Formats: sequence, C-alpha cells, structure tokens
Amino acid sequence: MALVRQTSPHARGPNSTQQVMKLVLLAAMPGLAMQTIFFGWGTLINVVWCVLIALASEALILKIRKRPLSFYLSDGTAMVTALLLALALPPLVPWWLTMIGVSFAIIIGKQLYGGLGNNPFNPAMLGYVLLLISFPAEMTQWLPPSGIEGHPPVNGFMEALNSIFPLFGQGVNVDAISMATPLDIVRENSSLTINELWAENPVLQSFGGKSWIWINVAYLAGGLFLLYRRVFTWHAPVGMLAALFIMSTLFWGGTGSASHGSPLFHLFSGATMLGAFFIITDPVSSATSVRGRLIFGGCIGVLVYVIRAWGGYPDGVAFATLLMNMAAPMIDYYTQPRTYGHDKPKKGLPKTD
Repeated sequence: MALVRQTSPHARGPNSTQQVMKLVLLAAMPGLAMQTIFFGWGTLINVVWCVLIALASEALILKIRKRPLSFYLSDGTAMVTALLLALALPPLVPWWLTMIGVSFAIIIGKQLYGGLGNNPFNPAMLGYVLLLISFPAEMTQWLPPSGIEGHPPVNGFMEALNSIFPLFGQGVNVDAISMATPLDIVRENSSLTINELWAENPVLQSFGGKSWIWINVAYLAGGLFLLYRRVFTWHAPVGMLAALFIMSTLFWGGTGSASHGSPLFHLFSGATMLGAFFIITDPVSSATSVRGRLIFGGCIGVLVYVIRAWGGYPDGVAFATLLMNMAAPMIDYYTQPRTYGHDKPKKGLPKTD
C-alpha cells in the first residue's frame, strides 16, 4: 500500500483562509451600516451586485483553468474583494460600471497572476483605480448624506434600485443631487479660511455633515476587532495613521485659505480607516516582515497626504496602496529578520575578487 508523504508542520489552527475572510466581512459590517444610513440603499445594492459579479467572474476563470469551483469559491476572498470595492464606490454608480471594475479586479488583478497568494497588487484597489481613471464623472458623484437640510438623499430602496438598474423607469438624475465630499471641498478651496469654509458648506456641518467621521469611526471599530482577533498585526495600520498624522501636522497651515486640513480631519475623512485596517493589511500584496510592515504603512500614509494636498485626486488611498504594492518585495528584501543562531542576512550582489 502506498503511503502518503506529507511535510511538516502538521499543526492545525483556527485561522484558515475562510475563517479570516469571515472575520473581515464581519468587521466591515459597521462601516457598511453607516454608509447605508448616510447615503441610502445604493451602497447595500452595490455590495450585493459586486459579490454576485465577483463570484461569477471567479467561477468562470476557475472553470477555464480547470480548478475545483467549490474549494476556491468558498474561501471568501472573492467576496472580500467585492465588498471592499463596493464600499469605495459612490452609492448610485450604474450597474455596468460596477461590473467592469469587479470583473477586472478578479480576472486581471487576481486570477491572471495565478489566484490567491500570487497577486502582487490589491485586486480591489486595482479595480477602483481603473474605474476612477476611465470614468471620472461617474466615480465622483457622491450623494448628499442624510441630515443635510435642503439636500434630501436618495433613501428609497426602489429609487436607488432604479438609479443603478434603470429597468423599471427613468431613475434619479444623479447630476442634480450630487455633492462634493469634505476632501473635495478642502482641496478646491483657495480663498476662504477654514472657519468660513465650515460655515458656508452644509456638508461640513450638523450630524449629516459629520457623516464621514462616523463612517471612519465605524471602520476603526471594525479594524480594532480584527486586531483583537489577531487577523493581522498593528504595524501597517499604525505606520499609515502615524505618518498621515505627522504629515498633516507639519503642513497643516493653520486656519487660513492655504490650509490642507487638520490632522483629525485627515484621519477621519475619506477612506482613511478603511484603507488602514482593511486594504493595506492584505497579507498577499503588502510587506511581510515586522519592520517592513511599518515602512510599508508609513510610506502609504505619506503618499496619501501628498496626493490629497498636492495631487490631482481628493483621496489617495488606492493610488498609494498600489504604488507601495510594487515596492513591497524590495521592502521585504531589505528588512529580512535575522534567523536565530545566524548572522544578519546578506543583501545585494555578492562581492567578486
């Protein structure tokens, strides 16, 4: 009888890929709930549509590659990619735009490189950047959040469904009700002081005006839950948030018209907490060593501020993540830990006589 030879280690633990993905999905629920509360049913509809497209795209490529469908589809990675991309999209983007982004993320960003564990870039951010560059008008039409007087958002389920899938009627004219995000407002300001800017823009006032703060607090809570469950270590998130805080402190500029916003504004605006705890912590495309994660997160924080303050886009989490994904192998190479009982690892080309 032939014996099955298996190499060590043989220990089994609770942190399987499927279990980790379930925890990530669970931790993102508070942020999803807050986005749905402030921006209506469109966010939730996008999540469901993205998940369906992701599973269908992955099944198609797995079928072509002759891989077992149930094994790979049940690991939850496609669902996490779909969820992260859906959370980054405006709530009423058309269905075809979402389909392009998700299918690109799964087919090109993940499966083209060999599937899970082989992709050099974060698939969700790859799909997001493709959509942002290709369809800038659709990708910048954010609804006014709930609670802002004079700007009622699209909260009805059928209203949002008709806007995303215009099959049952004309839908909603998004151009007529779209509103700039706080990062857009601060970035475009050139004449008003910060106090005047806050006084003149309803999106920065009241409970609805604090929508992005509450959303970031929800993702922060989810990220702390993942840290508690040891899904990832603290190094990359702390590195990113600390670097963003330092950069925004150094270049704050006070309350004048040249100010780029306070440190707290940058920490709790846009996709800061979503990026820090759900995007840059991707174990495949990020750095793996302890020092490498700190450097990886810190560089992302610097790039996020640079893009926000002086770049062409109001938020830079996606671009910063992809840029540092390219640098992750080099960071790991120069931050290899010393193996116990051995000297420091040798780096660079060997010297020749």
